[in-house]
Amino acid sequence: MSTKPETPLLDRVHVPADLKKFSDAELTRLAHELRAETISTVSETGGHLGAGLGVVELTVALHAVFDTPQDKIIWDVSHQCYPHKILTGRRERMNTIRQEGGISGFTKRSESPYDPFGAAHSSTSISAALGFKVAADLGGHSATGHGDAIAVIGDGAMTGGMAFEAMNNAGHLKKRMFVVLNDNEMSIGQPTGALSSYLTRLYSEAPLQDFKAAAKGAVSLLPEPFREGAKRAKEMLKGMALGGTLFEELGFSYVGPIDGHDMDQLLPVLRTLHARATGPILLHIVTKKGKGYAHAEHAPDKGHARAKFDVVSGKQHKSPSNAPSYTKVFADQLIKQAADDQRICAITAAMPDGTGLDLFAERYPSRTFDVGIAEQHGVTFCAALAAGGMKPFCAMYSTFLQRGYDQVVHDVAIQRLPVRFAIDRAGLVGADGATHAGSYDIAYMANLPGMVVMAAADEAELCHMVATAAAHDDGPIAFRYPRGEGEGVDMPERGEVLEIGKGRMIQEGARVAILSFGTRLGETLKACEALEARGIKPTVADARFAKPLDRDMILGLAREHEALITIEEGAVGGFGSHVAQLLADEGVFDRGLKYRSMVLPDTFIDQASPKAMYDVAAMNAEHIEAKVLNVLGVEVLDKRA
Repeated sequence: MSTKPETPLLDRVHVPADLKKFSDAELTRLAHELRAETISTVSETGGHLGAGLGVVELTVALHAVFDTPQDKIIWDVSHQCYPHKILTGRRERMNTIRQEGGISGFTKRSESPYDPFGAAHSSTSISAALGFKVAADLGGHSATGHGDAIAVIGDGAMTGGMAFEAMNNAGHLKKRMFVVLNDNEMSIGQPTGALSSYLTRLYSEAPLQDFKAAAKGAVSLLPEPFREGAKRAKEMLKGMALGGTLFEELGFSYVGPIDGHDMDQLLPVLRTLHARATGPILLHIVTKKGKGYAHAEHAPDKGHARAKFDVVSGKQHKSPSNAPSYTKVFADQLIKQAADDQRICAITAAMPDGTGLDLFAERYPSRTFDVGIAEQHGVTFCAALAAGGMKPFCAMYSTFLQRGYDQVVHDVAIQRLPVRFAIDRAGLVGADGATHAGSYDIAYMANLPGMVVMAAADEAELCHMVATAAAHDDGPIAFRYPRGEGEGVDMPERGEVLEIGKGRMIQEGARVAILSFGTRLGETLKACEALEARGIKPTVADARFAKPLDRDMILGLAREHEALITIEEGAVGGFGSHVAQLLADEGVFDRGLKYRSMVLPDTFIDQASPKAMYDVAAMNAEHIEAKVLNVLGVEVLDKRA
């Protein structure tokens, strides 16, 4: 076990105001202690490591210069916020991070007054910062008061179009606000796109070390409105290939780039900006993700997400896998399909590793596209690929695909283009909590005319659904699957093409039928084992499709049983609602069928293990068993006895 680092300065920090008592030299030493504390904490809990290590100095400098919580610091994406949490009164609770009943891995308004805005998804911070400034000007009430607004946005998050929409608006309104562009050349995946190339040129054409000495006296080099002679300084910066022309055209005064790990640069620049800014400022800092911990710095993902690990060796303590992950199964099957079909290509939005497309890219780099954190663009890009005769697989997490929904409707569904949506992280996902849960895709996809919607009950079914999607050219098609390991079932070498809209019978029983959509099928079968001990054997069917429904199978189940229960890993309005609509339209309820639908509850479920989250949702085996007993009236008889 690793020992706790010695942190004499950090031990004196209980709230950020305590940093005001420290000298600059002490703040530098505090940053070293904060980095060691962050590494030690994440080694014991697991979580996001590299992003926080990259902003340790910035975190200390911002809290030393600004007056939080009156001044609002918005971290984007808030994977970066662990050092911030340690400095803002949550150090003693860091051992609960991302755990049931513990603190969030992201900023969370309900958790602390120092978290003014939740940012578990990216590219929102500039919009939020501008909103706070306008609210202050209009006399809005804030429990912590109104001060400056500072958006800390990563270079990956800056690829999201929303960031530029916000900058355009902020430049027009000319409000005093600060955007810190944390440029670490590394979001979750490798940075992609022209913006990344532009930022690289800004500091590669004139090495940082050449600017370092000048930056320490940055007061004399800052652009307008900070000093007389600023125009001359501004031209000098541009001559050094360091000018932020792109950002200045959007109405921001550009400062940088500066070394984000050098407190001798950060502190004087931030103090000068704080003292003199009158309009929107963009401060461009260059950092290193995973800074100060070699095992993170040298990792392919720079230590983005970690299981518990040994600090000395960096070795992660991961549980051995008993079955392949759904994501790996998807990637392997897509590679096999692509070997036979040159038209298959794969698109993701800044999540190549998370979606398994890094494996696809190794085999087919020319047919793999990471569009950056730009789901809207990604979906429309897929639509045009389909219109151009390709077979695009749009691989996105359920919670991220929500951002591209307008494009799913207008650019894909209305035009009936055969885009294949591979929806990862369906259902409840565990430690990332409500912000990353895939709760709504069944409802928002199945409502669209012409959309085929499938859900895999296990990893073998996912193989079949990849093959089905590859073969489907008559409009858009979607298939969803959860995070984590499969069920351990026998796997086919290649998936088979399923008949569209046809489910499958799992077991024949009597009285009550359970119609499962997705991976609750495993829990359903566990419930049936317990029910058979009571002399009750339900019929069980796997729907496979929420759109189109297997009308014949569903109406047959309704006709042959006194009760029908549907279950899905999604919110109300999805599969069960479509089944209820069918039954109502066919007059089945007029004949006395008892119908129940098990869906996710109408609440956001906080982080916990997936099993614990499904306990909250009342969707595990014991809950399915109880639902069957209730609908048959068995519970009532037991209570009377």
